[in-house]
Amino acid sequence: MHERQERRTAATAADGSALSAPEEQLGTRQRVARSILDHGPSTAAELAVRLELTQAAVRRHLDALVGEGVVEPREKRVYGSRGRGRPAKVFTLTDSGRDAFDQSYDELAVEALRWIAQSAGDGERGGAAVLAFARARAKAQAERYRPAVEQAASDRRTEALAEALSRDGYAATARAAPASAGEQLCQHHCPVAHAAERFPQLCEAETEAFSQLLGTHVQRLATLAHGDGVCTTFVPDRPPGAPAPSTKTTASSRTAGRNPA
Repeated sequence: MHERQERRTAATAADGSALSAPEEQLGTRQRVARSILDHGPSTAAELAVRLELTQAAVRRHLDALVGEGVVEPREKRVYGSRGRGRPAKVFTLTDSGRDAFDQSYDELAVEALRWIAQSAGDGERGGAAVLAFARARAKAQAERYRPAVEQAASDRRTEALAEALSRDGYAATARAAPASAGEQLCQHHCPVAHAAERFPQLCEAETEAFSQLLGTHVQRLATLAHGDGVCTTFVPDRPPGAPAPSTKTTASSRTAGRNPA
């Protein structure tokens, strides 16, 4: 063989039978795309290390994904002085590539959340059970982001949170809020947008987590789940020495994703 095995263990189907070569190739290709979704724009070298593949194998799968319109190559941003040679090429998911993941994983998420609600008795109890799950999920996610946010300067915490969210596939940015003393945290992609459309508790819990992480009362202005072009959260400037806010946020489960009246 001119290159090492692409996977250390033989690929098998759900019933335990060995996968055919085309099926194994497709499975590996999906792992490459999923890794880009989870970790953001990546070079072939980074993907090779992450997935334990050869760079030649990764490039072959990337070429196929580019041809299918799932990923696209871009020039890697270089901060500071650029060394000799051409900058490394990074690969990022296209809009259609992200949509394919949203449809498959959100369908499972909706079914799971529906089961949680029904198991609790539907109605208010079901809604409370879903919110409890959403808060536990948001708390775990926030704990991953906390070191980066708390280590950032006070005026860069929103930006640090945006960078952490982007690494998880949210394509987030931070910018000054127009005509306001604060910033806007914008998420241009949401991996669970379709599930959040059915269960707004996901947006509510996420907003609460942002408030806790940033140490200020935040306000959710818009969400992709409600048909807006971007998830937008207003983060007001926090005066020095101001106490941390409670977990209560402006956007409730009924109004999350809508511009407040």
